[in-house]
Amino acid sequence: MFGNIVDFLSHGENIAFFICALLAIGGAIFMLSFTKVVHMVMAVALTFISLAGLYVVLEAEFVAVVQILIYAGAISILMIFGIMMTKHTKEEEEEPKRPWHNGLLFVGAAGLFGIIFYAIQQSQLPSGEYPSMQDNTMEIGKLLFSNYVIPFELMSVLLTVAFIGAIIVAKREED
Repeated sequence: MFGNIVDFLSHGENIAFFICALLAIGGAIFMLSFTKVVHMVMAVALTFISLAGLYVVLEAEFVAVVQILIYAGAISILMIFGIMMTKHTKEEEEEPKRPWHNGLLFVGAAGLFGIIFYAIQQSQLPSGEYPSMQDNTMEIGKLLFSNYVIPFELMSVLLTVAFIGAIIVAKREED
């Protein structure tokens, strides 16, 4: 069993995959665990960037760049702007402590990890070299800026109008 793990970690791609997967899972867990919204946004951004790393390992560079630009960049910044533009005057209420709750969460997470680890170890995955598909980033760009240029520009105008509308609504609530 441990021989398989050593063989798995002997390749650089596998180490990069393992690190990115741990960061993505950790960011998701932190997002669910944090109580402050700004910390949650930072954890989500970590998860998005880690997913982009996974896409790079899987040789999907275009999807990785789009993941960073749209999710890690734009969505996270929009969340932070939304947090900054809203009022937070309410005091945070302390929820009652349940000492057994964290123990049960740990047991459940460890059990789920064990089941998934066992299933992966018992599965027969195909091995070998797979030829990389041709680079389709140029084809996506050609389609986006030729056949789909009007929907692309309409989406950019729609997002700009929605952002300006959110600012106006936030400013009206202040008055």
